[in-house]
Amino acid sequence: MITPTGTSRTVRFADFPTLTAALDFAARGETGVNLFSLRGELVEALPYARLRDEAMALARRLLAAGARPGDSVGLIAETDADFVRAFFACQYAGLPPAPLPLPAPLGGREAYIEQIARMLGSARASVLIGPASMAAWLPDIAARQPLRFAGALADLPEAEDADLPVIEPDRTCYLQFSSGSTRFPTGVVVTHRALMANAQAITRDGLKVRPDDRAISWLPLYHDMGLIGFLLSPMTSQMSVDLLPTGAFVRRPLMWLDLMTRNGGTISYSPTFGYELCARRAEAASIEHLDLSRWRSAGLGGDMIRTGPLRAFAERFKAVGFSDSAFVASYGMAEATLALSMSPLGEGLKVETLDVEQLEQGLAVTSTDAGRSRDFARNGPVLPDHDLVVRDAAGQSLPERGVGRIFARGPSLMREYFEQPEETARVLSADGWLDTGDLGYLVEGEIVITGRGKDLIILNGRNIWPQDLEWTAEAEIDSLRSGDVAAFSIPGDGEELVMVLVQARGGDAETRRALAEQVATVLRLRHSVETRVQLVGAHALPQTSSGKLSRSKAKAAFLAGAYAEQP
Repeated sequence: MITPTGTSRTVRFADFPTLTAALDFAARGETGVNLFSLRGELVEALPYARLRDEAMALARRLLAAGARPGDSVGLIAETDADFVRAFFACQYAGLPPAPLPLPAPLGGREAYIEQIARMLGSARASVLIGPASMAAWLPDIAARQPLRFAGALADLPEAEDADLPVIEPDRTCYLQFSSGSTRFPTGVVVTHRALMANAQAITRDGLKVRPDDRAISWLPLYHDMGLIGFLLSPMTSQMSVDLLPTGAFVRRPLMWLDLMTRNGGTISYSPTFGYELCARRAEAASIEHLDLSRWRSAGLGGDMIRTGPLRAFAERFKAVGFSDSAFVASYGMAEATLALSMSPLGEGLKVETLDVEQLEQGLAVTSTDAGRSRDFARNGPVLPDHDLVVRDAAGQSLPERGVGRIFARGPSLMREYFEQPEETARVLSADGWLDTGDLGYLVEGEIVITGRGKDLIILNGRNIWPQDLEWTAEAEIDSLRSGDVAAFSIPGDGEELVMVLVQARGGDAETRRALAEQVATVLRLRHSVETRVQLVGAHALPQTSSGKLSRSKAKAAFLAGAYAEQP
């Protein structure tokens, strides 16, 4: 029987110049990474000491395969030990890895091969490493790009013992592709210095990591919250981490909480929908065996925070030790390595209930009118050594509760978008301010996110947040679930029209017509907005790599005629 790595250690808070130096130090202890199967069984315990030795040996084999220091390496990010080994092998070889997504469950092989080939070309990758289970796919991907090697780790050539390059803090550590929620994924260049600055802010200042902490995650390793939050940051504070494949969570969400119980997890994150799925499954499942009393940091990130599902989760699992004071709302993005702000520990969610009409005018005014208000979560103060400001359209800083565009600055910010100087200059100023593209406001030193700038619908001078429309429909219509609705504007006859796509699960023609009419009526009554509602098939709305709705892709697909009118 495989035994997971231990938990206790003396904590050093990511005060290393490089990721390789951090692993060199972590290798002195007994903690490490534990990989679980789709059935929740431990398949490999990988102490940091063994990870370091194997990564250094693989680094020499990568170089023997023809990769040169500075070349990037595409890594298809299966949640397994080979991905972990390959990622750190790239670090020791001076080869920036670019984690790549797995095939979508309902996606086609040809579309996936084309997507990965484009991402490899964007990253100028010379090597592609994938899981052995995808061996038949890798040659087809390699045929689209000039690569020196494409295969599994086991296929790398043997290598003589040789010196590895010296890794400097300002060397590129990895390329993080954006989630693709607003554009085709773009490679974010993150240096060792930026990564270590963010890892220190997360572990020392945000999570205040303790010697007995243990991290547990089902988040995909090709997404920044999974990769940095639950592989790299835990290692930089020498924490053991248990990784469950994302597919295991999707099939059986409560497996996440079962693992938290078995291994004594204290830190774990999820977008809101993860908590929502667990609460729904627990309505018909026994949970008496769970013990969530040690879960002190139930993090929230990766999407807009929905307070209703979180209240339902806290209420459902209170009986097995979960405390709503454990919720930790966070804000960040790949362009800032990961985190920019985190709410104070032990205080749970701080909710702002805002007047929707005032919000449409750019003011965050609290309201007690349930019919015309919406809840937002405070995401905490900015992390030390970083800055957040909110600016109006003219670039002037706004006072507290003024809603505008959020800008960030600090040591965790990306160096650039890889080989995209114009796109870099568009979002990153010469004096180091990043235009996040997000809208929000500051209150008592904490940041509140209200939406994405590109998603904002402007109708007759009103600023309408698409999330307002989506969440209202999903909350008030019993047959709809989170992620079933996408709202956006389209060109109309002289003015913009509000288009609403709704995923429908079966039903006869009359039932479907009634659903469309119900959505339109609810939005008319609640938001005074006339909408055009179109039903689409189940699972038809696209998602980003982090599992959230890709509104821009849904809009592009609609305009391209991908959604035929459902009878």
